[in-house]
Amino acid sequence: MTQYFSDRELGELPRASSELSATAWQGIAWLIQDRINNGSFRRNAHEKQWESAKRFDAMIKAEISALPGRMDKISRIQQPTLVDAMDVIEFCWREVGKYELVNHYGHVGQGIETLDKQAGQEEFKDHVNHMFRRNGVTFDLTEQGKIERLIPGPVGSALRSAVFQSRDPELDQLLETARRKILVPDENEHWDALEKLWDAWERLKTVEHSDKAKGAAIMLDKAAGTSQPKLRDLLEEEAKVLTDAGNKLRIRHWETNQERLETSQQVDYLFQRMFSLLHLILRSTGRVG
Repeated sequence: MTQYFSDRELGELPRASSELSATAWQGIAWLIQDRINNGSFRRNAHEKQWESAKRFDAMIKAEISALPGRMDKISRIQQPTLVDAMDVIEFCWREVGKYELVNHYGHVGQGIETLDKQAGQEEFKDHVNHMFRRNGVTFDLTEQGKIERLIPGPVGSALRSAVFQSRDPELDQLLETARRKILVPDENEHWDALEKLWDAWERLKTVEHSDKAKGAAIMLDKAAGTSQPKLRDLLEEEAKVLTDAGNKLRIRHWETNQERLETSQQVDYLFQRMFSLLHLILRSTGRVG
């Protein structure tokens, strides 16, 4: 996609916004509208454009019921909620292709109708992600057609690539649920991701030994190694602080004396701090791929 002068001179806009502005939504809505108009949502190359538009409208409203108005006129509808907008993008990626009329000399605009599903999905993904980048939106549409939230730095890279292999199925499930939920656009899921991660920490302590304190000590020994006692002390302090946070803050428990987290930024901070510790331990003990 086009890189503008401002990108080259000043760098791209930071991907820091978890909201989809009206401007960004309108750009994406017109990307979709153009594909409705040119027949890229046809089920096959020979389906009529008006038939594909009518089917598109019926199917998307059946699957995303909160959408207002006629979705074959998506450029004119009121902006949906963030979650519904992301569902729209995923739906469109699933259904889109690249429709062309090509004659036997390779000229576009006449002759044989073609519909290339893979090319259409790749082109749609690139255009959507270009809109996200140009508007500083902290989401990406993946090669698999899923919207993922971008978390910068090493923690984000580890979250996107981690495959948990702890040899404890319940622990793997807790970790994978936390990983998946923290990457989705819906902030309500991030609170649940934090709870699942703290549950995973408590279970991880018992993987090496049924006694939590002894199990945690074994894990921290392996994470620090035998030649780094100062790092070992630091990791033990971090483990204690995070365990205390789970007891004092409203993460795993809901007693009245626990302090409630107020913002999604606080959730992100605690999640990334805990995940960094867990990922180090999992890597050090051969429990993550």
